[in-house]
Amino acid sequence: MSLAPGSRVVVTGAARGIGRALAVRLVEGGCQVVINDRDGAELAEVAHEIGAHAVPANVATEAGIEALIEVARDELGGIDAWFGNAGIDRGRGLGMSEQDWSDTHELNVMAHVRAARLLVPEWIERGSGRFVVTASAAGLLTMIGAPAYSVSKHGALAFAEWLSITYRHRGIVVQAICPQGVRTDMLARSGDLEALLSRDSAIEPEAVAELTWEALGDDRFLVLPHPEVGGYYAARATNTDAWLGGMNRLQQKIEGAQR
Repeated sequence: MSLAPGSRVVVTGAARGIGRALAVRLVEGGCQVVINDRDGAELAEVAHEIGAHAVPANVATEAGIEALIEVARDELGGIDAWFGNAGIDRGRGLGMSEQDWSDTHELNVMAHVRAARLLVPEWIERGSGRFVVTASAAGLLTMIGAPAYSVSKHGALAFAEWLSITYRHRGIVVQAICPQGVRTDMLARSGDLEALLSRDSAIEPEAVAELTWEALGDDRFLVLPHPEVGGYYAARATNTDAWLGGMNRLQQKIEGAQR
């Protein structure tokens, strides 16, 4: 069940990268789109360029989520689909600060929880709705060197699974986008991890958006822009010790390159 022309959609983290590409593809598909990000000036430029409505807000907070949903409902007349794309990658290793852990959790996990609280009851009443989470391959696997990102993306994926298990019979479709390396600002800032994340070739945000658009047609839960991630995920589940050993060898390789 794809999104019909005229569907009312919200995309968070849409000023650039995957979020922007998703918004562009949704507009091209005939959807009415509200885009969100913290940078109001940049967001306004994107909205003008692609024909969307800009609603700046900090979705890492309860007040920000509430404000975004309230304005989006007023602007669109309702919300049919939510693309929770905003996310951050903060800190490296065990030396990460408490604040970095907290900030990462609030945006990468709690933003999804808070949005679902406000959207799902209405969708249950009418028997339809779509909740899409950008969970990253780190949600299926683990990103070397980035504990908070890995843990939070596992949490985002787990929450998406829980939503699907709990509400799919009520007409609510839940999907998780899990790309590996994507040519975004986050990849460029990943330092020594950039080569690892690009191991199976980094792709453009537009490729993620196109595959996601296709996935809206069959409602598949896992949207895998890098198909090989599915194989890694299966290996992780069926032979966990071997997978952990392989990941540790990659860790040692990175440490060797840093010396």
